Amino acid sequence: QVQLVESGGGLVQAGGSLRLSCAASGRTFSTYAMAWVRQAPGKEREFAAAISRSGSSTYYADFVTGRFTISRDNAKNTVYLQMSSLRPEDTARYYCAANYGVALPVRTRDYRYWGQGTQVTVSS
Repeated sequence: QVQLVESGGGLVQAGGSLRLSCAASGRTFSTYAMAWVRQAPGKEREFAAAISRSGSSTYYADFVTGRFTISRDNAKNTVYLQMSSLRPEDTARYYCAANYGVALPVRTRDYRYWGQGTQVTVSS
């Protein structure tokens, strides 16, 4: 089991940048694929990015490609989401999620462990 705590959200102007962090508990962080998923008010959760256990493989949804970068530091039990060129439509609560195993799922429902999220608000 892994526990996840997100941080780094906040209010930013359109065109700005933010870096989200997700700290994981436990000594087996490197056995989990990790993902970032967002949810805007009144909308369903939207898969944004994922990274494999080693960090060698990544996946991005079309709406973030070229603007967001997912990375991880297994020595620090942390996964990051660097967001740039932010738009008002990126406003959402951003969740970190973990899935045990070698696979790199790209669907929200395939992730078992979730953090509480961090709010990102982009003003126009």
